[in-house]
Amino acid sequence: MATITLKRNKNSSAAKIATHHDRPFTSPMASAIVTVIAVLWTIPTFGLVVTSFRSKEDIVSNGWWSSFTHLNYTLENFRAVLFQGSSTLGNQGMIPFAINSLAITIPAVVLSVGFGLLAAYALAWVPFRFSDQVFYGLFALQGVPLQLSLLPLLTFFSSGVQIAGHTVIPPLHIVGTFAAVWFPHVMFGLPLVVYLIHNFVSSLPRDLIEAARVDGANHFEIFRRVVFPLSIPAVASIAIFQFLWIWNDLLVALVFAGGTDDVAPLTLHLANLGGSLGSAWENVAPAALFSIIIPLIVFFSLQKYFVRGLLSGSVK
Repeated sequence: MATITLKRNKNSSAAKIATHHDRPFTSPMASAIVTVIAVLWTIPTFGLVVTSFRSKEDIVSNGWWSSFTHLNYTLENFRAVLFQGSSTLGNQGMIPFAINSLAITIPAVVLSVGFGLLAAYALAWVPFRFSDQVFYGLFALQGVPLQLSLLPLLTFFSSGVQIAGHTVIPPLHIVGTFAAVWFPHVMFGLPLVVYLIHNFVSSLPRDLIEAARVDGANHFEIFRRVVFPLSIPAVASIAIFQFLWIWNDLLVALVFAGGTDDVAPLTLHLANLGGSLGSAWENVAPAALFSIIIPLIVFFSLQKYFVRGLLSGSVK
């Protein structure tokens, strides 16, 4: 019995060692490394928060970490940035520009994710010739940089399309409007959206789709009653990425917004907030902190769907 017990103990030890090697990222050392990385990642954001509540004199005289020795915080920076504006940008605060950013981001996200979900369903479950080639072509479009299309799109919006001196497509004249900013975001967001959602939609059980067809459902009813409800985690995940990308975009707004405050997003206002000589750069910290509040709200409100979207397909 002693020998048998010894063998069992050896087997138990071997199983523990195998389990430890099979899961190296669950060790205390890995947890400590992740904690250190998280702290180092959070320090700049914490410094931004502290700097936002410091006066201009304290900001230019010493670092943000010295504010803990003598507490001298103020809300004047937020009041000036949000409601009064700055001497370099007039008396307009950041609230109108935040509304412009929402007016740009929300429609662009809805259009890109909506069209992407429809295209993903068509490519996954609607049989037609060259469907695979179309999918591969959409996947390849992800390698086209946005910068290559700025001049052609700007020419298309302002002059239309002309062939041999004949106007094939009349000019749209939408530069300086929200539509001119929506179009590039939707166009360059669709390839990635279609690719990611297609991977999720195509992994749905075929028996489920076939059962709906047997019950007499057409493609629209299958999409509305079966595919769309099951795809909400994947849609929420890609919607978060699209929202963050469009909200933080500066290049498209700088080219197509027309330079007017009526269309300019928050990023364009933030880029000009410090002044031409950096004389008002103490306003940048509270403005940057304000600009990340809405993305944080969106992320944490959709976090459970984001996690479900990441784990989809791992457990059948």
